[in-house]
Amino acid sequence: MHTLTVPAGSQAVDRAAALLALVVESGEPRTFTSLVDELGLAKSTTSRLLQALERNRLVRRDRAGSFRPGPLFAIYATQHDTTQDLLDVSQATLDDIGERTGETVNLAVPRGEEVVQIAQVDSDYLIGATNWLDVSVPPHCSALGKVFYAYRAMPLPDGELPPPPRGKPLSRRQLETDLVETARRGWALAWEELEEGLVAIAAPVHARDGSVVASVSVSGPTTRITKTGAARIGEQLAAETRAISRQLGYRPGKATP
Repeated sequence: MHTLTVPAGSQAVDRAAALLALVVESGEPRTFTSLVDELGLAKSTTSRLLQALERNRLVRRDRAGSFRPGPLFAIYATQHDTTQDLLDVSQATLDDIGERTGETVNLAVPRGEEVVQIAQVDSDYLIGATNWLDVSVPPHCSALGKVFYAYRAMPLPDGELPPPPRGKPLSRRQLETDLVETARRGWALAWEELEEGLVAIAAPVHARDGSVVASVSVSGPTTRITKTGAARIGEQLAAETRAISRQLGYRPGKATP
């Protein structure tokens, strides 16, 4: 890749990075005028920076002359596993949540009609320390699954819900009511629905377009997590997953519903 032919120094790099971020994070092509207005740069400076970014395939102009992300982003997307990118962005937050709560923390993604757990921070306690990475559970019995249902990242199953082997049965009507509440407050709760004595709380991770691409959960026994404590964890967890979402480019005011 050629170097950017713009004035040397960190200021030029910062300006080019700011321009690139506007183009990449926008939900639609950006006109030259809109970029000038938003960043407050001189037209000549903006033009030089955009030309350099375009030469280096970081932005491209469409037929209307507006700017879109360049072909290097498409090349990156085809050559890299986005799951690893999600892990890289999320790991520090997962570690912080685990340290704060002392409970098991999981990161999961939706895959068709299944919840796939891709990362775990183990509990500090012996009781409640379970490796969930290789465990398949009915999504409607898990807080992670409820998040994906509530935000339409996974389709709801048809008909009545199968009862969990060791938990409290949940009717379809109860689940639908729960999903409305999940979307309203921004986090999901599964109270002894998978297994008696087990509670889980989960919150969504949004991509730039507003879609939910992952969910983070905290789980542990009811002997340590009370219903009051679960609500407190839920609010904190929602704030922490919003921080992950911002790193993925999510801006609530600009997202597609």
